[in-house]
Amino acid sequence: MQQRQQRTATYPAEFGKVAVLMGGWSAEREVSLKSGQAVLNALQTRGVDAHGIDADRQISRVLANGGFDRVFIALHGRGGEDGEIQGALEILNLPYTGSGVLASALGMDKLRTKQIWRGIGLPTPAGRLVESATDLAAAADELGLPLAVKPSREGSSIGISRVNAPSQFQAAWERAAGCHSPILAEPWIQGQEYTGAWLQGETLPLIRLETPREFYDYQAKYHANDTCYRCPCGLPTAREAQLRNLVDQAFVAVDGSGWGRVDLMVDDQDRPWLLEVNTVPGMTDHSLVPMAARVAGLSFEDLVWRILETSLSSSD
Repeated sequence: MQQRQQRTATYPAEFGKVAVLMGGWSAEREVSLKSGQAVLNALQTRGVDAHGIDADRQISRVLANGGFDRVFIALHGRGGEDGEIQGALEILNLPYTGSGVLASALGMDKLRTKQIWRGIGLPTPAGRLVESATDLAAAADELGLPLAVKPSREGSSIGISRVNAPSQFQAAWERAAGCHSPILAEPWIQGQEYTGAWLQGETLPLIRLETPREFYDYQAKYHANDTCYRCPCGLPTAREAQLRNLVDQAFVAVDGSGWGRVDLMVDDQDRPWLLEVNTVPGMTDHSLVPMAARVAGLSFEDLVWRILETSLSSSD
């Protein structure tokens, strides 16, 4: 379904009846509810026949019986961003926003994404799976300290720890293990963090992220008022163009389509390092894609419309 040629829309009626999926059952449920409500409000403001649905395990039945023409996916994390809901929508033959099954599954798996990037020569930190706190000692010997210890299949920085010393191995392991996901260890990159939003084949202006916290964690993303977002990011034009091109390569490498976001670091030696792909980024008042879109000249309502267009094909 996601291989169809996309077209644009002029009138709200061209979208038909739209289901906005939000909530779900992942650790990012609360963020998803906020994203979904913001999307729903924007679509309804633009005159789209949009209906919000708090998705549960019966969502396929709800959609099959609801008379919907397409779906705007505002689900974050496992069950909504990992190919699961995308596969169900393929079976139902319901067009949907964003990436298809393959890209969604890959983007949710940080290790597999990293392996693809390294395989085609894109810069990303080395990493290895660990199965115990004892394994972290071996990882530290191989990769050095500090380490980033994170669930491989989780989003919103949930379960991530920075490990500076062996005394922190056990706590970091337990925090990540609580997410019931394979656990990834990789070198902690010292430097500046950026994110690049991708929309309909174009990388939007980069955002530089600054926080007084140890790193850009869940609290900094969704609750803190002292997180600083720089967009324009302050880089020279040519350097930003290089990084935006890297974002494009990274997103396309995992078969991403429609819209999404790529996070990266630039270390103290000015070397870029790709971190992860987000195939259904947040759309809350703290979210990054809407910030970049504003700098690119798109209102929130314009952005949501453009994202919904990614569910259209030339045959619609």
